Amino acid sequence: MEKKINLVIQGVSSIDEIQGIDRIANHAEIRCAPDLDSMKRCLPEAEVLLGWNFRAKELRETWHLAQNLRWIQWSGAGVDAVLFPEFAASDVQLTNVRGVFDRAMAEYTLGLIFVFAKGMVETIAAQKEHRWSYRLTEQTLGQKVLVVGVGSIGREIGRLLKQAGFEVSGVGRSARSDDPDFEKVYAVDDLIQLLKTPDYVVLIPPLTDQTRGLFGETEFAAMKSTARFINLGRGELVDETALITALTSGVIAGAALDVFQDEPLPEDSPFWDLENCVVSPHMSGDYHGYKEPVVRCFSLILNVTGKGEN
Repeated sequence: MEKKINLVIQGVSSIDEIQGIDRIANHAEIRCAPDLDSMKRCLPEAEVLLGWNFRAKELRETWHLAQNLRWIQWSGAGVDAVLFPEFAASDVQLTNVRGVFDRAMAEYTLGLIFVFAKGMVETIAAQKEHRWSYRLTEQTLGQKVLVVGVGSIGREIGRLLKQAGFEVSGVGRSARSDDPDFEKVYAVDDLIQLLKTPDYVVLIPPLTDQTRGLFGETEFAAMKSTARFINLGRGELVDETALITALTSGVIAGAALDVFQDEPLPEDSPFWDLENCVVSPHMSGDYHGYKEPVVRCFSLILNVTGKGEN
């Protein structure tokens, strides 16, 4: 009889919350750990951890209990919540779900651009007030977009925006002139100079020690006063005080933010009341049915690695 692996699913109360998880039930003894107390109980025996709530911090707080853990499958594209020093010093393997959220986040980016270009915030506000607010809108054909972060999500954003008629460049760790998804990829060291021309700047790099605080007063000051800033990466990539100042003083024309340093965004945050800022609750990659491909990815790796034994 096949030996079942000891699998803990972090961030859910029941396997019924995860569509498709039954496909691995024959290979694993599954326990759910929705909170800190349950993680303390479950983690000591866990061989594999499926991290479902990527916003939770219980794993770091209970890491000293992970005596048998060999593999973490993270359900988000970003793995910054796992990259704490104790994990980095261990032999535990880490995989994520690269590709699952790419298209959804690219569509979300395009939608946010159209919200600005077509004045949708004002249109919706005017409708609520029964106010006939006729005005001209922007045509986006040929507008310039700079995508900061050229991983799989950034590349999908680049591909979709190019198809929609935008001129799209990327920013990565090193420059590349011959790139299939961008007109050109520039080095992050040249960021300040690059910010002078785009109509839209999209921020989607991974959160690392190098990218933390990547955008601040200097970067916003380098942008055009008519430019809009879109952050779908992590809130910690941005100096939020500097961004609020840039939005309220007219340094940039607007921002659309799906991520924040504190989530959920506190009720007293100035971002809520800025007329030139679109706030959304870290939802750009989530779509109906996304859980099934996340589980399918996990199941595939589980099979490739010999039911988690390697």
